[in-house]
Amino acid sequence: QVQLVESGGGSVQAGGSLRLSCAASGYTPYCMAWFRQAPGKEREWVATIDSAGSGYADSVKGRFTISKDNAKNSLYLQMNSLKPEDTAMYYCASRRTTYCAGTYDGLFGYWGKGTLVTISS
Repeated sequence: QVQLVESGGGSVQAGGSLRLSCAASGYTPYCMAWFRQAPGKEREWVATIDSAGSGYADSVKGRFTISKDNAKNSLYLQMNSLKPEDTAMYYCASRRTTYCAGTYDGLFGYWGKGTLVTISS
């Protein structure tokens, strides 16, 4: 059974940092991603990582870093210079492909339950 479990969310002030983690079990994913959903808004892509490299949404580029530890079957998101508009539930996602080949959330078959990030001004 495939499971993705996020952790590391919390409340910090603007300008602060958080590191999110996602532990995968049931298989070793090569394509993994972070998405987020703010209150009253649609879910949006944040970052992806696969065998070719990583990619970021423009809104987080230069502030967030996605990484993966295949030995630990874990995904991470280092978030620096956080802004109030980063407040959202953050979700880990994966798909059974070597390359993500897109950022549409419908491509990803496996999802975690999310971890809440709250940034105060």
